[in-house]
Amino acid sequence: QVQLVESGGGLVQAGGSLRLSCAASGLTFSRYVMNWFRQAPGKEREFVAAISWSARTPGYADSVKGRFAISRDNAKNTVYLQMNSLKPEDTAVYYCNAVRDGNTYWGQGTQVTVSS
Repeated sequence: QVQLVESGGGLVQAGGSLRLSCAASGLTFSRYVMNWFRQAPGKEREFVAAISWSARTPGYADSVKGRFAISRDNAKNTVYLQMNSLKPEDTAVYYCNAVRDGNTYWGQGTQVTVSS
């Protein structure tokens, strides 16, 4: 059974940093594209960042480019999201997502709250 478990969320002041982690099990992690999405209250879930199996050329939403960094450790089956210079508008539940060959899996999410 595939499991994606996010951690590292919390409450932080504007300008601060957080590092999210997503530990994967039950899948061949190194073969999956890994993504982070987020969903703010009353809004649709939106893409944040993506990283391929080889970790080359990660992709970011314009809203987080230059502030967030996605990385992965295939030996630990874990993907990370380093979030710097956080803004109140970054407040959301952050979800880890794994995709390969039409199969997609989601974690349960971790709450990030940025106070002004």
